[in-house]
Amino acid sequence: MSAERKRLARLRRLERLREIAKHAAAAEAAAAEGTLAQLEALAARTRAMAGSYTVQCKASDGAALRQLLSFADGLHGISQNTASDAARARFAADAKMAELAQAERRRAATESRADEQSRRMAKAVLAPSNAARAGLGTHLE
Repeated sequence: MSAERKRLARLRRLERLREIAKHAAAAEAAAAEGTLAQLEALAARTRAMAGSYTVQCKASDGAALRQLLSFADGLHGISQNTASDAARARFAADAKMAELAQAERRRAATESRADEQSRRMAKAVLAPSNAARAGLGTHLE
């Protein structure tokens, strides 16, 4: 096997590996986006719940008011925690999307190198070789 063919085979194997890495990065990015969507929805629901409890103040006495405010503060804290979890998930999802883009760039670069190697090999095969050509005319001494 010539050096060019070995190089082309290596480049094609590397391209397949980069394609697998790209698919793995895409799966991780999709999982991160799913987690982000769930956390954002949860944050919105807890924010709405906390807001509804702070608006309604139907307490019959001081103890009920204190319990209601304590519950509303707890919901507000949960809402803040969920919002910060969603922000971290957004950061992680953005990082996974950047990894996916980088994996695609690596795969595309490897593909272009392999295609260029294949074109060079095809060009070398199609180009006529002057060394094997027979001379014209007769050999006169």
